[in-house]
Amino acid sequence: MSRARLRLLGVAAAVALVAAPSITPALAQTPMDDPLDARDVRRVERMEKVVRELRDIVFKGQNSGAPVVVQPADTEARMAEQANRIGDLEQSLTRLNGSLETTTHELEQASRANAALSTQVKLLADRLAADEQKAAEAAATAAPPAPPPSAAPPADPKVASADAFARARQLMLGGDYDAAEAAFSAFVTAWPDTPRTPEARYWWGKTLLVRGDHARAASAFIGAIRDWPKTAWAPDAVVELSRALVGLKKPGDACQTLNELGRRYPKAPPAVAAHAAAIRAQAKCG
Repeated sequence: MSRARLRLLGVAAAVALVAAPSITPALAQTPMDDPLDARDVRRVERMEKVVRELRDIVFKGQNSGAPVVVQPADTEARMAEQANRIGDLEQSLTRLNGSLETTTHELEQASRANAALSTQVKLLADRLAADEQKAAEAAATAAPPAPPPSAAPPADPKVASADAFARARQLMLGGDYDAAEAAFSAFVTAWPDTPRTPEARYWWGKTLLVRGDHARAASAFIGAIRDWPKTAWAPDAVVELSRALVGLKKPGDACQTLNELGRRYPKAPPAVAAHAAAIRAQAKCG
């Protein structure tokens, strides 16, 4: 610092030192109607701080004789910088809280969707079991057609069941769906546990669909695919079950059944896949 500047600072400090005692009594004697507001108080405090700094500079220069470098106070600048950093941290925290709330909401929605799906699957199983029970009770009340008086029943049950199955299929191929329905129903009642019984249920369901009996048709198809057999007719039985469910005004159950088709029979014939796509569109599956 130059000597001229040092002298100037000394004069300013001296003036401040001389003026301060004279100002204080005057201020004390002057009545003040209103107290200083917050801004005036801060201004006075800053002026007092400057006076103190100037006084320290003057005394330090007088005692040491060395040039004194005055460093401007940067407290307010640092406080402003810290305030900006705190503001940035608060914004980051707000964004993180928003992301966390979004993630939590999505997890809650996924959990509710899974619970709803489990409930729908259970309801489907219960409904199918109830329909199958009703069909079994209805079939139990129907008596099998009596054989012709002149025809003696074969002694071998396997032969008898094979002949009954062949007669029912012939009736169906001939377009006599009423007689075919009765023949397949009688077959299922007379031989409920033969290797041909699931297929008989499948064709029985076909005849019931033609007649518009969707409830009994669904029960017949359920019995046909109970153990998801690996047969040529099984994929079509699944599709026909979904068609019967659509006829029963149960599109949700039909869509779930079609989903099982892709999982159980991924190599279903193209014709079956096309039929399934048409029913999926009819049921408005998602």
